[in-house]
Amino acid sequence: MTARFVLSLGLSLLFSCTHALVVHADVAGSLTIAGNGPELTIIEPLAHAFEKANPKAYLDIVWDGNSKPVEMVKSGQVHIAVTGMETAGLSATTIAWDGIGILVHLSNFMKEITKQQVADIFSGKVTLWSELGGLETKILVIDRPRNQNIRDAFESQLGITGRITGAAKVIGADEQVVKTVVGTLPPLSAVAYLSLSQGLSVVSAGVPVRLLPIDKVEPESPTVKDGRYPLRRPILLLSKKEPHPLTEAFIQFALSPAGQQLIAEVYIPIKEK
Repeated sequence: MTARFVLSLGLSLLFSCTHALVVHADVAGSLTIAGNGPELTIIEPLAHAFEKANPKAYLDIVWDGNSKPVEMVKSGQVHIAVTGMETAGLSATTIAWDGIGILVHLSNFMKEITKQQVADIFSGKVTLWSELGGLETKILVIDRPRNQNIRDAFESQLGITGRITGAAKVIGADEQVVKTVVGTLPPLSAVAYLSLSQGLSVVSAGVPVRLLPIDKVEPESPTVKDGRYPLRRPILLLSKKEPHPLTEAFIQFALSPAGQQLIAEVYIPIKEK
């Protein structure tokens, strides 16, 4: 069962004061933000910093791997949904970029891959590594749950929406995805996709996995930011189009130098720090 986290962020903040804070003296009230993906790692510190800059504001973060944040905004349950794709009828603001990394075991023979090959693997068109010039080993495809925004972006960019192979193993948490790639026997058989920021973190930590270049482009922050890396997704804040002062204030804070500096600790900011 996926845990449901409701984080009420108060005024006792263990946050560095070195960041310049944007203060909105007239900002007051309660704001609720919902999500279901890895973006909690930036939304939480953004909310802490926003509350510190605006003492009369109170933020709740509702994070549930099985939730539907966009529907929660539409129904009025929450003010902001954190996602990776725009939705008709809602206002969308991009606050960052994230690459989608293709993860394999360190012992995998593949040194690089093409975008078309990724699509063929995850749609089930290619089922053996030998079809890509490797060993006669069956490919273990690791997919993500249907409601996770990273899956939506992944399918859309590869042109395989609704066509990921039914033989795929579905895993929700990035940590478990990495453990499965590492622990699968034979080690070279598994392939997965995950947030590039998470993938780069585990690679730098010495976990025996690696991220494959796609179309000869390395999966790195600069190549994601300038669009050369072919698999990337925006980090979006979705809200109702009707003006809401606290919602607008939080969005502007996320786009401010202070907010973008926080975002840069995990994702790729859309503005220079």
